[in-house]
Amino acid sequence: MIHQLADIHSKSIGLNTSIWQYVVILEKALVGSNCNICSHCFIENDVKIGDRVTIKCGVQIWDGITIEDDVFIGPNATFTNDKYPRSKHHIEPIRTVIKNGASIGANATILCGITIGENAMIGMGSVVLHDVPPNTVVVGNPAKEIKKNGDHC
Repeated sequence: MIHQLADIHSKSIGLNTSIWQYVVILEKALVGSNCNICSHCFIENDVKIGDRVTIKCGVQIWDGITIEDDVFIGPNATFTNDKYPRSKHHIEPIRTVIKNGASIGANATILCGITIGENAMIGMGSVVLHDVPPNTVVVGNPAKEIKKNGDHC
């Protein structure tokens, strides 16, 4: 299902993916199957999104970001791809990876160049400056580990 008010240029959208109004997906982006991309999202070209991913309203996924399967991204979560951005000064995007099963809470900010581990959970409003190990819950500014669980959070 692609809403009539979405602006989709990519031909690489998986089966049974729902894309809601005012979403923009650029031509080279790869989006998996059974995803739900809520309204007012923007997905740039050099992006890979796995299967069964939920991206809530107001999220921008910039070049260099990979989101693996079964990831949840809360509303207005913010990603970066340049540690020192300047207007009209473009660099190669710094890669960020969100591993299988991770969850990112509403309004969290994710610095570029890090990996969020499998089944990790980022608390709402957290500012993540470093890699997050698998099966770990982090919260705060800067985000700090508050819980680690054997198989999942």
